[in-house]
Amino acid sequence: MSFGGFIDFFQKGKTFRPKKKFSPGTLRYSLYKHAQASLNSGINLRSAVQLPPGEDLYDWIAVHVVDFFNRINLIYGTVCDYCTDTSCPTMSGGPKFEYLWADKEKYKKPTQLPAPQYISLLMDWIEAQINNENLFPVSTDVPFPKTFMPLCKKILTRLFRVFVHVYIHHFDRIISIGAEPHVNTCYKHFYYFITEFELVINKELEPLMEMTSKMCQDSLQSH
Repeated sequence: MSFGGFIDFFQKGKTFRPKKKFSPGTLRYSLYKHAQASLNSGINLRSAVQLPPGEDLYDWIAVHVVDFFNRINLIYGTVCDYCTDTSCPTMSGGPKFEYLWADKEKYKKPTQLPAPQYISLLMDWIEAQINNENLFPVSTDVPFPKTFMPLCKKILTRLFRVFVHVYIHHFDRIISIGAEPHVNTCYKHFYYFITEFELVINKELEPLMEMTSKMCQDSLQSH
């Protein structure tokens, strides 16, 4: 499923500007195109996330972090009118899982927030990280900082929480607009990616484990 097709479905006539794009002619742009081509070819998603031979792991992860950020932004956009301070007074995934927000700036201690406020702060925070060239270098001449992998793990862990909230609290809305296959494909792609490179700890994956075990059964061989 190409990002273009994904946008077409979720926007239907609106103009979507990705929060961050890769410049044509750069290595990361070509890696992004390679990743999209793999998805478009119908290749098995578990195989599609594997690092292409000879490519740099950090570049591959950077491309996917930005792409997943853009996609999950679009997915949440379809339910945000139904995700209010009243309907979702906490950022939760069912009764057993609640997420508190902390950013070391305004919220120095983990703080309970309504889901829409949590997700809005989260998206703004991620956007600031990926647009900071000291954290996400634009040029491949500039080395990735030592903080890069821990930061990507934190970004992806927090993005996973958006999937948890959407699936558990707003899936009826996803089904009603016919978005279920698109969201499921995006989730599978995300899940295979984070498990391929061990980017999110198993404890964080617990809220969706039952669903994941049914949905994510692709073997490594292409079908």
